Amino acid sequence: MSTKKYDVVIVGELNVDLILNNIEGDIEIGKEVFSRNMTLTLGSSSAIFASNLSVLGTNVSFIGKIGNDNFGDLVVTSLQKSGVDISNLISTPDNYTGITVAMSYGDDRAMVTYPGAMSELKVVDITDDKLAEARHLHVSSIFLQEGLLPDIQVLFQRAKSLGMTTSLDPQWDPSEKWNVNMEELLPYVDIFLPNESELMAMTNTVSIEEGINKIIAFSNNIVVKQGTKGVSLFSKNKRIDVPAFLNNDVVDAIGAGDSFNSGFINAFIKGKEITKCLEDGAITGAINTTASGGTTAFEDKEKVKQLAKNKFNYDLDI
Repeated sequence: MSTKKYDVVIVGELNVDLILNNIEGDIEIGKEVFSRNMTLTLGSSSAIFASNLSVLGTNVSFIGKIGNDNFGDLVVTSLQKSGVDISNLISTPDNYTGITVAMSYGDDRAMVTYPGAMSELKVVDITDDKLAEARHLHVSSIFLQEGLLPDIQVLFQRAKSLGMTTSLDPQWDPSEKWNVNMEELLPYVDIFLPNESELMAMTNTVSIEEGINKIIAFSNNIVVKQGTKGVSLFSKNKRIDVPAFLNNDVVDAIGAGDSFNSGFINAFIKGKEITKCLEDGAITGAINTTASGGTTAFEDKEKVKQLAKNKFNYDLDI
């Protein structure tokens, strides 16, 4: 039995999502089109992961920066509603809370992000005392966090020195520079969680296999998310492929990868067999697509279990 205060501490970006669905036509400069549905909700990869992980029953703490504004209030109340501990959030008067405007087209989307306060979080803001309160460290969206990125390896080294397990979802780099030394970072990452596009971009390759071959020698477990094609885990001595749970009534796919992470890490920290971790992740990713935004489908644990059983015929043991 763990004596830690939290199961997982999440270090990451915080923003709200303004999601435009049912868009009538393509977006073109100088032209205007209608969106017939709008949602303002908790956004950011890290926050969606935190919220859904907490709903699944994991004890979660969050370290991040927000502004002193209405969007910051929405972030706080949304995380609290999901049971996430917000005592380590840092509120700054120097910048606004970030926002992402997402234009959703079926299972794909275009996004514009104002980073705001999320850019101000630095590794020096994260003390060993805060890290040591949890068993596991998760970080998402390192390329959106300009203050955190230069010292990201230091953060993971510190976590491992404290005996923590670790996971990283890099997310997309808007600058497409991919300025991180993976050979120095990935040895300290137990679970690396890119999607296929991110993996190929970070490794400057044109296939998953080629990308894996470039980093497998200094990596632990690489979990590559491939949308409706499923997910694959690669380590030095094995490969495991798990198909997706397909949903014929996709509302949108925003946050599906983060929801996959929540199911996977929830199972991982409970010591479940790795294939079961992949399957739990695949089902929570699929459940995400049944409602708009990254957290709407995760109202409470029992409803998530019912969705898994009734819609996908899967027994989610949470």
